[in-house]
Amino acid sequence: MSLHLGSNIPAGGSPVLYSFRRCPYAMRARLAIHAAGLTLEHREILLRDKAPEFLAASPKGTVPVVVTPTKVIDESLDVMLWALNQNDPENWLQNRDDSLVMIAQNDGPYKQALDRYKYASRHDNDPDTWRALGAETLSRYDSILTETAHLLGTQPRLADMAIFPFVRQFANTDRGWFDAQPWPHLHRWLHTHLTSPHFAEIMVKYPKWQVGDPPALAPSAQPRQG
Repeated sequence: MSLHLGSNIPAGGSPVLYSFRRCPYAMRARLAIHAAGLTLEHREILLRDKAPEFLAASPKGTVPVVVTPTKVIDESLDVMLWALNQNDPENWLQNRDDSLVMIAQNDGPYKQALDRYKYASRHDNDPDTWRALGAETLSRYDSILTETAHLLGTQPRLADMAIFPFVRQFANTDRGWFDAQPWPHLHRWLHTHLTSPHFAEIMVKYPKWQVGDPPALAPSAQPRQG
């Protein structure tokens, strides 16, 4: 996508990140940016009141969107790969192809079930039916996690970081029901990610951005090895 001119041109060479704190797609993008140790100008938007500059950068109006001096990246997985291809100190891109297969399943059938479960009134359907379909994927994750700490081995990979925000969203739809399910390994895995320094640092609250606000630089981190 070509770069739109105006206030979307990054000042001082720092790319711009348009984000919404609670969106799982934006969370996964911020996680990768944070792990890569990149510094971006953070612009928090409201999905019900989208800034014109945000829509100029990406007319489809979904987050995350990264604006660099040369291009606009408006798919969350593309943002993750863009960040990690610059710097991947924690080796999230190891087993990249296997991660991409798992993420495709998450972003397809599982995400459809999640949306129709969480937003049942919008879709005029029985949420229990969709919860059961989503639970099939979660049960499969629990089975994988009986053998290893993370979805693709002993260390977090791209799949873990791209998927856990959506498991969080499913869990929070009815936390009592989720916690009662016989998924001890999935519960442990989710808790590990929700209590990680990465997650705490990318969930810092920002006020709604508007033109003229001083730049808020985030979500950078000191690169860690391992």
